[in-house]
Amino acid sequence: MSELLVVGGGIMGLWAALCAARDGMSVRLVEQRAIGAGASGGLLGALMPHMPDRWNAKKQFQFDALVSLEAEIGALEASTGLSCGYRRSGRVMPLAKPHLRDIALGHEQDALAHWQADGRQFHWHVQDQTVEDWLSADATGNGVVFDTLAARVSPRRMLAALRAALAQSGNVRLDEGTGVRAIDPAHGRAEREDGSSITFDRCIIAAGVGSFPLIDVLSGPLKARSGTAVKGQAALLKADIDPGLPVIFTDGVYIVAHEDGQVAVGSTSENSFADPLSTDEQLDELLRRAASLAPCLQTAPVIERWAGLRPKSAGREPTVGRHPDHENLFVLTGGFKVSFGIAHRLARFVVDEIAGRATIEIPESFICRNHIAALREKHL
Repeated sequence: MSELLVVGGGIMGLWAALCAARDGMSVRLVEQRAIGAGASGGLLGALMPHMPDRWNAKKQFQFDALVSLEAEIGALEASTGLSCGYRRSGRVMPLAKPHLRDIALGHEQDALAHWQADGRQFHWHVQDQTVEDWLSADATGNGVVFDTLAARVSPRRMLAALRAALAQSGNVRLDEGTGVRAIDPAHGRAEREDGSSITFDRCIIAAGVGSFPLIDVLSGPLKARSGTAVKGQAALLKADIDPGLPVIFTDGVYIVAHEDGQVAVGSTSENSFADPLSTDEQLDELLRRAASLAPCLQTAPVIERWAGLRPKSAGREPTVGRHPDHENLFVLTGGFKVSFGIAHRLARFVVDEIAGRATIEIPESFICRNHIAALREKHL
């Protein structure tokens, strides 16, 4: 039997390869450039839950994933001896206007009702005090929200740990430097950019923004593209701060305290751009806003500026599962801003589907066949 082919070496592809390897499958993972060269190799690493109000299947799935990720990372670190830079540090959000406090108090009750798992209760606290020496008092005149569910991870350290785990498994081949430009499910063959081909028994498309052209060709005719690329810019600063400080989030600005005195600031969300990998004045503005929110960053030197493309499926939800037209083809992409928090659960779903079993459920809006049906019916 041929190998399981995983196309893409970002967070989705690595988790898929590891889940399959743990099931005893022979896996070949093909990455166009290098592991983590795309959006997964960024800087931010914020693991933030959806709002606790108007609870639905999508929010429940993400909640379960965020809670279970802690144990998954613990096992990954124990087996590889590598740190993923994970900490459940929480999140602090300034309330910009007085009426937002009343809304937030309602959400405090929503969290009590919905943020529970395995005997653990996570909270959405509305409070007056700020985080000393972290969040500016000027931003907290109406109070703040502090949630105890949010966490952070070092994207690059986590990718390195996943890669090490794949190497330990002994049944995963990592193939970097040449991508896949076409897939022929009927003959179990993938054509590479250098003209060579790979045979497979089953294939998982997990190539980030590179997934969408492959899906479109394999699904046509469609009335809209299966997804698009959204550019994000971020920066890494050096600052002597406590790595246990909570993530600051407000109005599109994320400030994430990592280990070793490093702080990540992000991120832009650009649907139109000339150069996908360049940084510009939009990042400069983010840094100014971050320094206003966290005054300790005002003199912090920037040690890296980063830009990359994040995959957003049509309709925004991830696209996951067996392709409706091809029994041996599976899709795992479109996580956009939430990939690191849910990739392990989505990968488990896909590998279970390949193995012919079902251990977890995912929201209907994530299912690949539903995405494809919507794209064939109308523009999204």
